[in-house]
Amino acid sequence: MEKREFHITAETGIHARPATLLVQTASKFNSEVTLQYQDKSVNLKSIMGVMSLGVGQNADITITTDGEDEKEAMDAIAETMKNEGLSN
Repeated sequence: MEKREFHITAETGIHARPATLLVQTASKFNSEVTLQYQDKSVNLKSIMGVMSLGVGQNADITITTDGEDEKEAMDAIAETMKNEGLSN
């Protein structure tokens, strides 16, 4: 299991476009990918789940990957977060 915390720096938080890119990235892997925000946890492969969290600027989230390609999944998600300016 891989687990990383991210601090969301984007002004708009995780809105529709970056959420879609994160879901698309997570969906490329076989591992289970979970996004946790406050006391809620959702499947990062579900756009509705991600959008339902309403993650805003300065939020702290935790992403967990668990499965055969967990490291690759986490690296790809971290890269997407960085490329989209969501997190440092």
